Amino acid sequence: MADCKSISTLLVVSDKLKKGDGTEGEDLNLYRSIIGSLLHLSNTRPDLMFASSLLSRFMHCATRVHMGAAKRVLRYIQGTQNFGIHFEKNSSAKLFGFCDSDWGGDEYNMKSTSGNCFTLGSGVFSWASMK
Repeated sequence: MADCKSISTLLVVSDKLKKGDGTEGEDLNLYRSIIGSLLHLSNTRPDLMFASSLLSRFMHCATRVHMGAAKRVLRYIQGTQNFGIHFEKNSSAKLFGFCDSDWGGDEYNMKSTSGNCFTLGSGVFSWASMK
């Protein structure tokens, strides 16, 4: 039986997910259920937003590679159950913003993905990921 240790990153950086990767298809109902749960969980876990939206692009053509990436996200969640948005009463009200992007990262249509998040005090109040 495989070792189910938690992992420290959501996705493998060098892996490029794409349509029609040559592996056989997966159970689409199971894949869609996992992705729907990830999208729902990303309401309080902004760290899951990029991976969830990336994996949701393949809901109509999921393969073993896509399912493997989704299972990796589930293993990440298993090891980071205490992560999430936490607002503390006595924290300082400093505003911080973070952003990141990739240039032409989608090999299928060469579109870029960018994202940002803003914090005020101890919690994130706004985040976005756009293709």
